[in-house]
Amino acid sequence: MQTTLTFPAPDFVNRTATRLAAILLDLDGTMANTDPVHYQAWKESLQPFGLKIDEAFYKNRISGRLNPEIVRDLLPQLSPEAGQHFADQKEARFRELAPQLVPLPGLSTLIEWAGGHGLKQAVVTNAPRENVFHTLKALHLERHFDQVVIADDLGIGKPDPAPYRHALKQFGLVPAQAVAFEDSPSVSVQRLGQEFLPLGLPRLKIRRCFMR
Repeated sequence: MQTTLTFPAPDFVNRTATRLAAILLDLDGTMANTDPVHYQAWKESLQPFGLKIDEAFYKNRISGRLNPEIVRDLLPQLSPEAGQHFADQKEARFRELAPQLVPLPGLSTLIEWAGGHGLKQAVVTNAPRENVFHTLKALHLERHFDQVVIADDLGIGKPDPAPYRHALKQFGLVPAQAVAFEDSPSVSVQRLGQEFLPLGLPRLKIRRCFMR
């Protein structure tokens, strides 16, 4: 399914009870459709271990999780050092397979809209550092954001809201002043729903949120 970002009506900033001051964007699957590339990289990397995965397995057991957690779950026989080496090789394969990523439809309009309203903008992601800047460079956005929050740097990743809280703390804002864009239901519904205004993808969920 093609995912499309949409953005709020011009008066949305002023219609909320607390003035909107920031947008916080997930990276993989929200700013660019990286899932097919990650799926292929995981599929190739796990095959030598006798693990054959399909898309359903990828979505249920891999997507949205941190690499150390994934490796401990799927390859418990590996030592921490071997597990880290495996994860590094998998991410290197991802970067080999993804030289030409493009923004999802609507992303450029969204960030231009946010800039035009003076909103702070941050990327908040579980992706490894090298992948983050590889993807942002491919999207020509490596210098655009006020913050890039990487879960590995904090020692805790989504679906825990800690990375989003960190971004807001750096901005000097409270959750009610932010909108979080996420493609992962585990993040947007289960953990952020009581703190942020989370917008899940695909497009229909975003439109419903703004129409409420």
